[in-house]
Amino acid sequence: MKRYIKIALFLLVAVVLTACNKKVKEDQNAGAGSNAGTSETRPADVGTGISDTGPGTFTPTDLKNNSCLRQRVIYFDYDQDLLKPEYQAVVACHSKYLRDRPAAQLRLEGHADERGTREYNMALGERRANGVSAAFSANASDMSRVEVISSGEERPMCLDSDEACWSQNRRVVISYSVE
Repeated sequence: MKRYIKIALFLLVAVVLTACNKKVKEDQNAGAGSNAGTSETRPADVGTGISDTGPGTFTPTDLKNNSCLRQRVIYFDYDQDLLKPEYQAVVACHSKYLRDRPAAQLRLEGHADERGTREYNMALGERRANGVSAAFSANASDMSRVEVISSGEERPMCLDSDEACWSQNRRVVISYSVE
């Protein structure tokens, strides 16, 4: 029961933060006036490093040049699938990128460390990827373009058997493709 309350609270906070964030962006865009419908950088994009090349344009260079988009790994605590607060901004940035580029497809790949059974780790990896997916959904992303998969413990980032290594393996990797 506590888990459901935590998830509900997390989603509520994410929705509130998203709503507040949209209001600020609407206020900033209100003063843009002549920029509407052009390929100039909108005020809301100033400082994000995301180029505005027009609606629907997918620019893979944005993924390399934008500091918030370069962060494509979200780490989790031991045996947890709840998104940590420090990754909220990363998810919001990727959500904006996904919203602005209809051609982009997103893949969330959940991973776990070597502890636990193979079946448990596959389920844990999926729960982690679904947790990140829920955060994308809370940020108004088109979920039909988001694929969730789990690799469990099968694709470790680190092969040592210590906490420092295990913490690198408890992750969700965000990747993009164009169809």
